[in-house]
Order: sequence, then structure tokens, then C-alpha cells
Amino acid sequence: MEPENPPEPSQDSVSLLKRLAGPSSTKAGLTHDQTAINRVIAEASKGSKFYENEKRKDKELSERIAKILKQRDEALQGVDIQLESQRDLSQIVVHVDMDAFYCSVELLDDPSLQGKPFAVGGGVLSTASYEARKFGARSGMATFVAKKLCPDLILLKSNFERYSEMSDKVMDIFERYDPTMLAAGCDEGYLNITKYCEEHMVDADTCVQEIRDTVFRETSLTVSAGIAPNKVCVSFLPNEANKPNGQYHLPFDHTSIKAFMHDLSIRKVPGVGRVNERLLEALGIKTCGDIFKHRATLQLMDKQFGLVFLLRTYLGIASNVVQPIQREEKKSIGAERTFHALSNKTQILRKLEEVAGELENDMVRGGWTGKTVTLKFKLDTFQVFTRAKSFDRWVSSKKEDLFAIGKELLLPELPLTLRLIGLRVTKLKDLHAPEPLGGIKRFLEPANLSPRKRPRLASNAEDCNDEEHDTGEDHESMPGFYEEEENAEGRGFDAPDDEEQTLISHDSNPLHHGRRARPPVSAPGTSRTRPSDSPFSATTSKPMSARQGDRVRHQDCPICGKLLETDNKGLNAHIDFCLSRNVIMEAQTNAQNTAKKSKDLMLSWPSSAKGKRKRKG
Repeated sequence: MEPENPPEPSQDSVSLLKRLAGPSSTKAGLTHDQTAINRVIAEASKGSKFYENEKRKDKELSERIAKILKQRDEALQGVDIQLESQRDLSQIVVHVDMDAFYCSVELLDDPSLQGKPFAVGGGVLSTASYEARKFGARSGMATFVAKKLCPDLILLKSNFERYSEMSDKVMDIFERYDPTMLAAGCDEGYLNITKYCEEHMVDADTCVQEIRDTVFRETSLTVSAGIAPNKVCVSFLPNEANKPNGQYHLPFDHTSIKAFMHDLSIRKVPGVGRVNERLLEALGIKTCGDIFKHRATLQLMDKQFGLVFLLRTYLGIASNVVQPIQREEKKSIGAERTFHALSNKTQILRKLEEVAGELENDMVRGGWTGKTVTLKFKLDTFQVFTRAKSFDRWVSSKKEDLFAIGKELLLPELPLTLRLIGLRVTKLKDLHAPEPLGGIKRFLEPANLSPRKRPRLASNAEDCNDEEHDTGEDHESMPGFYEEEENAEGRGFDAPDDEEQTLISHDSNPLHHGRRARPPVSAPGTSRTRPSDSPFSATTSKPMSARQGDRVRHQDCPICGKLLETDNKGLNAHIDFCLSRNVIMEAQTNAQNTAKKSKDLMLSWPSSAKGKRKRKG
């Protein structure tokens, strides 16, 4: 394979322009070639702290790509995996997506907006009408940038109560066709209509058209939909459904599915973020069809890219299980607020107190408590940091206690200029769940395997993945996807915005409590990221010394019930000791009894026999 020159880091590079364009550049209705739009965005943001931060990250990523290209050039080829046997075409999965939902609701209340470019939001757009999208305006974009692209843009304030009301009506309709549908937000979801079609003897197209007609009849809102055999394939289809107000049916055969996936941009694949997109493009992988061409390289760099996930994507193979998110899958609960830059200590603490109140409400309403509290804050330079503290007890859900913990973590970091602050509780306990079995009994219960987990590949798949990393793999995203995806909220520029937003997070990797030096604002270090499946865990700068203890945490021994501060290896060793302790004690007791019997036997031995034994020797 011919070596390729690594990309030159440049403030005018195409990669930086794409990075500055933000995460919503693939929204339906936007101009196909957005080069000119991206340059307007770059010019509007040039010179800002946000721009300098993005330029630094782009340079770091270019250097990282150069190292990966070097590894690729040293790799050998000759790897393949057969996954076709895992393809399941028996289920009918539908992805329903409301068309410009917030804007469509606003149109219901103000029909005079019809045909005009308008958007919903404050300092940052929540959504834009299709007329506004033609100019490049889209969700997640700073308002002043959107107005540069579309000077006649009409801006409306968000009305979340109204949106929630309409969302409930729409979701009620969807649930008539699949009571266990998966809501992917207030305006979209996944349905498995296989059972409904069988019971009502209708085909998939008729059923989906009926769903769309019902939504429009009862709400006057339009919805686009895609029909496919699994969740990955179907997630692309609303954009192919002649949005707005259309539907698309992907034929249920492997040839059509592979042909559909072949030319699909790798960026559109769920589980591939913007950073991973650049990394894959550096290897020559721009479309799903390129995955198979470069499978040898991907196999030898499996830990970086996840070969199984990418090959499944290339083949269009994915989970077809559709069900609501289970309570036991929730890993964290949190709230955060964005605001214009603040450096006044009193004002910052007031924002922290408001966040603590939001978190209290969510914890009480949801029935959650936890053992680790994490403070998140974003500087005016757009860098994100976290500080965490773990407890041996369950954390109180009272606002005063949450605020006190957050304040304890925040005060040593001040003075700072912040534009976001948040609190998150991890190591959750479900207060609504029945009490689990205690001690070793819980190990004797059958495993509660989640249908979302992917079974480990047999035979030749084992040759391509280390056992250490393949066990428990769900193959639903690239390794590090949740690490690399930065907080989508606040991706706009430093707009003069005092609008506040609250986000709930779900984090699968709680932080270990450890003190870290405050990062210098003037000379920030290399950005680091932590695993997360939500926007709450964004880019985090953290020295190596603090990261070394991340796996150490408080754990209960199921045998003796002792609380240990150790990692999984230490816990396993302790369990082995507890399990073997009784055996060792029993062996010692037997040995002592045997020795005692031998001693008693020697004492009772006849003196004549002793004499004979001596003469014999």
C-alpha cells in the first residue's frame, strides 16, 4: 500500500471549515455543496476564543492522524470476517421523524409564517424551517451567524410546553402501532410494526402511510418515515424519503441493502462521530463501500476503529430489537445550564444552585440516588472540565446537599470565567427497583442479558478480535465514539446569549474522585475526553496522574459484605480469598486433627514395639 502524506494542519484547511460548521450540517433540506456556507461561518467566527480552540483541536487531530497513517503503512493485509449469517430480515422496523418539529408547531399557531424563513431559539437555534435551511441556517448554529447567512430570518422564542403537548399526542399515535416503541427524542422514534402488520393483514407501506395520515389528521403535523429490516439501515431513510412528508421502503434483500449502504457517507452512520470521520477518511474510508476495501488495515487496528462494527455497517447488519430504554440501563442523571460568560463568584454559585434544584427534581421524580457527584464547567474558551467526588454512602437528593457538594468541588477552581455549569450523579441506585438478593446468592441467579447486547462472533471472528476487548462488545458504535463526540449544546460561537437550557445526561463511565490542578486558561493543555453516551460528558482536560486511578472505585464484596476501594482485579482476588478461606481453614483443622491423632498414637505405642523398632533401624 502506497504511503500517503499526512494532512497539513492549517487554519484554512477543509477539515477546520467542516469542524466549524458544527454537528448539524447534515440536516435535511440544506444545500448539497456547503463550501461557501462553511467559509461564511469560519469568517464570522475568526478571531474568537471558540475559533482558536477549534483550530488547536484540529491541529492536534491532524497530528494524531499522521501517527495512525504511519501505523497503517506498517500493517499487513489478509483479514476477512463472514457476518452474513447474522443477517435477520424477518422484522419490519420503521423510523419516524417529524418534519422541522418546533417550526411546524409554530406554524400551527401562526399560519402567517408559511413560506417564510424562520427559526426557533435564542442565542443558538433549536431548529430552522426548510425555507431557512436553504440559506444554511440550522439547529445548533449561533443566531448571529444564521442571520449573516439569512438576513431575513425570523427568530421565535422557544415554547417547550407547547412542543411537549404536541409531542405527547404524536407519541400516543405511534404507540398504537407499537406499544414498545423506542422514542429517540420528542419528535422521532423507532417502531417494530411486524406484529401489527400480521394481525391486521396489511403490508409495511400501507401501515406506515396509515401512521402518517393519522398523525396529520389528529395533529396537522407531517412526519417522514423509513422502512427497513434493522435500526441502522432505517435511521438513514427519513432523509431519503423526500423530506418533508415522505416515506421510503428499503427492499428486504441483502443485495439491495448492500447497494444502499455502499455509497453512504461514513459520517451518516450512527456511532461514527466527526472525529472518527476524519480518522477514517485519513485511511481512505469515506463511504461504507470503502470499509471492505480497507478491512485488512482495520483488522490490524481493531482497537482503534472496531472492525466488527464497521463490517456490520458495510453489510447493513444491525440490531432489529425495538424497545424503550430500560431503567437498569440508566447510568447517570444530571442537569446543566448554559449562560453568557460569567466571572462573578456570586452569580456562578447562583447558577450552580439552580442546577442543583433541577437535579433534585429529576432525582426525586425518577426515584434515583447515587454515590458519585461530578461537577462540569465550560470556560469562556469553550474548554470543558470535570471534577468528581465519590462517597461510601448514597448521596442525598436534597438541593442543599447537592449544591454543597458542587460548591466544594467548584470553589478551589475559582476564579474562572464560565459559560456552562452542570452536576451529574453516577453509580446510581434505582429506588423503585425491588431489593436485590444479598451476598453470593445474586451470583446464582440467571444473567439478565440485555437484548441490545450483541452475541460474540464465533469461529473466524475470534481470530480478528482480542478476547479481552471483544467480550461484552455490543458493536453498535466505534470504540471511543462517546469519548470523541463533544457536547452538541453550545457548539455555536460566543454569542451574547442569556438563554438557559437544561439537559439530562446518561453516562456509562462515572469518574473516580481525584484532585487535579486547575488548567491554565491562557495556555491550555491537550484536550482529553472521557467515555460518555450523552452530551454531559464532553471534552475534559485531565493530567495523567489523575487518570491512572480511574478504574479504582468503592465495591462491595458479595461474600463477606466488606466495602473495598479497589479495581475489578482486586475485587476478584478478594472474592477468591473469601471463597477459599473456609476451605483453607477446614484443611488446617483436618491437618491439626491428623497431627494430634498421630501424636496420641505415638504416646500409646507399646514400649516393646519401640524397642524392636530401634533394633530394626
